[in-house]
Amino acid sequence: MKTLIKTGALLSAAVSLAVLSGCESASADKSAGFTGKLSPVSQTAVDANASASGNAPLSPLPDSVPVPPDNKQTEAKIALGKLLFFDPRLGGDASVSCASCHDPSQGWAWAEDLSRGYPGTVHWRNSQSIINSGYYPGSFWANSVPSLEKQAPSAAKGGVAGNGENDIMESRLALIPEYKKRFKEVFGDKTPLIGNAWRAIASFERTLTQTDTPIDRYLKGDKKALSEQQLRGKALFEGKAACIQCHNGALASNMEFYNIGVPPSKRWEEDGLAQITFRFELYGKGSTEELYRTAKADPGAYFRGKNRWDLGKFRTPSLRYTMYTAPYMHNGAFYTLEEVVDFYNKGGFDEDNRTTGWPKTKSKLIKPLGLSDNEKEDLVAFLEAFSGDEILMDKPELPEYAPMFTLDELKEAKK
Repeated sequence: MKTLIKTGALLSAAVSLAVLSGCESASADKSAGFTGKLSPVSQTAVDANASASGNAPLSPLPDSVPVPPDNKQTEAKIALGKLLFFDPRLGGDASVSCASCHDPSQGWAWAEDLSRGYPGTVHWRNSQSIINSGYYPGSFWANSVPSLEKQAPSAAKGGVAGNGENDIMESRLALIPEYKKRFKEVFGDKTPLIGNAWRAIASFERTLTQTDTPIDRYLKGDKKALSEQQLRGKALFEGKAACIQCHNGALASNMEFYNIGVPPSKRWEEDGLAQITFRFELYGKGSTEELYRTAKADPGAYFRGKNRWDLGKFRTPSLRYTMYTAPYMHNGAFYTLEEVVDFYNKGGFDEDNRTTGWPKTKSKLIKPLGLSDNEKEDLVAFLEAFSGDEILMDKPELPEYAPMFTLDELKEAKK
């Protein structure tokens, strides 16, 4: 486990330095922890523990999101991507768009335990918010794709998500004059290419950032940005509650994988459709016959390398924008931040004393915290500091279909 902690710290530091610049200023400010009711001796102990642990300190999120050199941002590309993000014609039966599972009014996610699925199905995991996703080194709960350009088609074509086919989606775009015009202007396409649709959507998603939060302002020097209660919570976060071990750096996530004890979805006990989806995903991702027949919990990162020590592990989610993204965890097990804190306080057990379906891989970092009710309230108050104002957006008016050929052109083609 020491190796795992060290690797997480190195990854977080690399992301913060190479991609999320600004970590230096945060390091210089690391001693500026809780200054309310902790004695100087206690504060020194908290700071010493943070520096000795090898964890990257919390740091502000930079204003500029990383942009890949082969997909530069332009206003026209972003505008096209916004239309496509909300357009259900990029899917199987033209009823499900990106925004269907990443709804602006639901935290740019989906406010149920398991995300909605393609009509006739239900998804098998909780939908993650795409706010600040442009900063991430990968997408999905297991980092299974390396970029937003790869995430979009994986979702739009996934069997329990968009269920789209390239040729059908491309044909629809070709029947929409406004898209033909925009794809030619942005990409030079004679007719819209589906690969460029994903690039446009990725460009739009990179504009969905939130960098002006109370924690960002505090880390940049505004010591009034956090309340006294939040400062007490910050001390707990970095000390007794030990959240900083995994939730560190500019994203408040080291992007490592852990089994923290989240119990299996209760939907799989009573929802037949959810059970079918679960088995479908097990089969589609190449599980062994034994796993397919016996698994009662999501194998998580196991599917990346088929290593049994990865069973039940998921990427540490960012804490940013979490005020608006309930429910939480990979299967939406908890609907409030209070429930999340209670879960950690009990050492990775829910209110019914249920824990992970993969107990052998449960992280040794997860242990009872002994937080009092007041301390739990302080910690929740600090977690809220990772969110600013809610980011809302109205659905744009989508362009309409038009015949590809006029009646006269068709008659001429028959001669």
